[in-house]
Amino acid sequence: MENSNETKNIVSVAAGNNSFSTLVAAVKAADLVDTLSGKGPFTVFAPTNDAFTKLPNGTVESLLKPESKDKLTAVLTYHVVAGKFEAAAVTDAIAKHDGKFTVDTVQGDKIDLSIKDGKVILTDANKGTATVVIADVAASNGVIHAIDTVVMPK
Repeated sequence: MENSNETKNIVSVAAGNNSFSTLVAAVKAADLVDTLSGKGPFTVFAPTNDAFTKLPNGTVESLLKPESKDKLTAVLTYHVVAGKFEAAAVTDAIAKHDGKFTVDTVQGDKIDLSIKDGKVILTDANKGTATVVIADVAASNGVIHAIDTVVMPK
């Protein structure tokens, strides 16, 4: 079966996957649809719906309120890296940098990438971690890596 995601941008790909419905709602609430539909390329570490449910009760609802738009935008753009970094490039960069590769997010803070038990691990500015559970979901303007936990900027 041919991969039809190559013609869809990151937002369209995420919207077509029920595992990302919370993320898509958040992207819409933050007015980031146009940005993430843009030329890119982008690498998005996309939290699944299950990742959002791990947040403390009320967090998602609070972030989706209009008055929380700036915080929501910061959280979402913290999951985005400029450039297209597929899994092979990520693991290669980690290996070449003694087991840890730090990337700058669109939000401005950094995320450390490492490998544990064969999986890519993200460590956020608060030392929280997320694991890539699905890598290399292709899109016309980048790539999506699904993660199991929402990472947070400082």
